[in-house]
Amino acid sequence: MKQQTSQKPVASPAETREALLERAARDFAPIRRAFVQKKREEADRSSRLAEFVSNGDVRGLRAYLFIVAVTSAETAESGWSTTLPGGVWARAFGTTENATPASARTAVTKVLKRLEERRLITYERPKGTWDIQVTLLREDGSLDPYTRPGNQNSDAYLKIPFELWRTGLIDKLSLPALAMLLTASCEPAFFELPTERMKEWYGWSPDTAERGFRELAKEGVLQVHKAYITAPLSPTGTAEVNRYVLLDPFIARPARKKAASTENAIEASGGAEAIGL
Repeated sequence: MKQQTSQKPVASPAETREALLERAARDFAPIRRAFVQKKREEADRSSRLAEFVSNGDVRGLRAYLFIVAVTSAETAESGWSTTLPGGVWARAFGTTENATPASARTAVTKVLKRLEERRLITYERPKGTWDIQVTLLREDGSLDPYTRPGNQNSDAYLKIPFELWRTGLIDKLSLPALAMLLTASCEPAFFELPTERMKEWYGWSPDTAERGFRELAKEGVLQVHKAYITAPLSPTGTAEVNRYVLLDPFIARPARKKAASTENAIEASGGAEAIGL
């Protein structure tokens, strides 16, 4: 008689992420607008997000967003940190698929090193453990300590709902789509965003923006509405423009003043406030 062997059940990446999201005891990840775009007075307005786009680092961006999502408390010893075993980070980052445990953990270290080089986190192994402690830095790459947006400060920030992970959308969206989701989350409903200004405003190409918008529309994250505006120098006197709107559950508006969220719309219109804002 053959002896039956039972295989030990192993938590999946999705189950691991869900457990960590539940532990965070909130339903969104707050990210300063400065991660996406610098202020208007800056000569170069591209920020940390542009580095992920230009380097094609979708794994790094997914990992960074997740670290922000699950780091929900400050400690006196290490600031805004999350400490987990290397294997847990590997499942959360999705590096375990078709990989040995050792190579999965090595991939985690490579991801964290890139994030540290971009001055978004620091990480270390607490002495005598196999854990990895990841500490957030301010999202603008200034190396300043992280503080919670909206907590005793007036920094503009966007909210990324946890549904991004819970629906599995985080693994489906390409880098252009993920970048444009963050960009769109900085804007009010029915915003205009001329793609020819993307390089100047955000640091990536119009083609990248257009591919991102198309993918978001295909996935049911965003709708595109055609509108017509007066164009005095056009032969017909009118021009067609796209107005975009994020759909539920991504419709949460960025926090803080209206001025912060309408900044690009005002600049694009030469100073006139955009319709519907």
